[in-house]
Amino acid sequence: MSRVLIVEDEVHLAKGLQFNLEAEGHSVEVVGDGEQALAILLGPRGEATQKATDTKRLEGENGRREDFDAVVLDVMLPGKDGFAVTSELRAAKHFVPVLMLTARGRPEDVLKGFASGADDYLPKPFELAILLARLQGLLRRREWLRESQTQTPDLPKHRAANNEITEYEVFSFHDRSIDFGKLELRVKGNVIRLTLMEAELLRHLIRNDGRVVSRKSILEEVWGLHEDTDTRAIDNFVVRLRRYIEDDPSKPQHLLTVRGVGYRFLSDPEKI
Repeated sequence: MSRVLIVEDEVHLAKGLQFNLEAEGHSVEVVGDGEQALAILLGPRGEATQKATDTKRLEGENGRREDFDAVVLDVMLPGKDGFAVTSELRAAKHFVPVLMLTARGRPEDVLKGFASGADDYLPKPFELAILLARLQGLLRRREWLRESQTQTPDLPKHRAANNEITEYEVFSFHDRSIDFGKLELRVKGNVIRLTLMEAELLRHLIRNDGRVVSRKSILEEVWGLHEDTDTRAIDNFVVRLRRYIEDDPSKPQHLLTVRGVGYRFLSDPEKI
C-alpha cells in the first residue's frame, strides 16, 4: 500500500482526492499549506510553529519526519507556494515524487514547476482518471528506484531492442556515469542526485548523441508541451546540467549550444 500526502487548501477538492485515492488502496494524509507539508516531510526544524504543532500526530511519536511514496501538491497555497515547497524539498535532498496541481496551465508555469524539482504537472480542472494514471506512473518509478538500489553492481546493462536507454541503464562517458534507474550522476567520485526532469532531458540528449536537438523537440518530447513558449526555462535546465557534467561550464565540451536551433550532446568530443 502506497502512502500519499495531499497538500491542498481547497477542502472539498482535498477530501475528494483523499476519498478516491483511498478507494484505490492508498493510505492518504491531507494538509492545507506548504509549511505543514515541509514539517511532515522534513521533520521539525527550529522552533515549531503552531501549524507544525497541529500536525504533531503526522510526525510520529518521536517527532521524526514521515515517509511518503508520493506527494500531490497544489501550487497556489497560503504562505509558501508549491514551487517553494518543492524547491526546499530538493535542496534538503528529499526526492519524494511530486505531482503538482495548478489552475495556471501556461507552458511557462509548467516549466517553472519542473525547474523547481516537480516530477509531473497537471493543470486544473483535471479528470480524476488522468490524475490517477499520472500518480500511478510516479509510484511505479519510485518502485523501480527501490528495486534498482537492491541490484548488484555486476548485473548487465539493459538496452531495449530499439537501442533506447531503459530505466535501469547506466550510461558512461569519460569519467562520468548516469544511472537512470537511481537518478544519479557520478562525476569524479561525486554523486549528484538528479530530478526526474533533469534525467529525462539528459536521456533525450544522449539518445541523440552527436545530433542537434531543437528546443521544440525538447518541449514536445521531454515535457509534452505543444505550444509556443519562452524557451529560457530550457536554457536554465541546460545551464544547470552543464554545472554537473562539464569541467568548465563556461566552455562546454559535452553539451553544446547550436545558435538559433537548440543543443547537441557529445559523449566523446575528440571524435568530432
